[in-house]
Amino acid sequence: MERNRPKTDLFRTLLLVTATVILFLATTPREIPVVSGFNDKFNHVLAFLVLAGLADKSFPETKSSLKKMLPLLGYGILIECIQYFIPWRMFSLYDVAADAAGLIVYQAAITGFNKFRTKNLKK
Repeated sequence: MERNRPKTDLFRTLLLVTATVILFLATTPREIPVVSGFNDKFNHVLAFLVLAGLADKSFPETKSSLKKMLPLLGYGILIECIQYFIPWRMFSLYDVAADAAGLIVYQAAITGFNKFRTKNLKK
């Protein structure tokens, strides 16, 4: 058994649970009106930032960020497509853009962190 296998399994479980909760929240009717504007977009960015981190830790053997992030973007588009057919929801390209922004923010943060860490290790 690999040394990091239990940790990888934990992250994969968290990724699946998080994606399931997000899908549930995205397709369930709410008592309050759907929050629009900044707060809604911030929620999208935050959700996909978390999903990106979980996906990154879930598949450490996959070095390509694109192979991890594109399925997540596809997941965001799938949610929007599902919402198109739900009367109390609506499809929004702005939501897809916010999802992509969350993925980009994660990638930028992890790249910056790795550069910082590498620079400090060389000292």
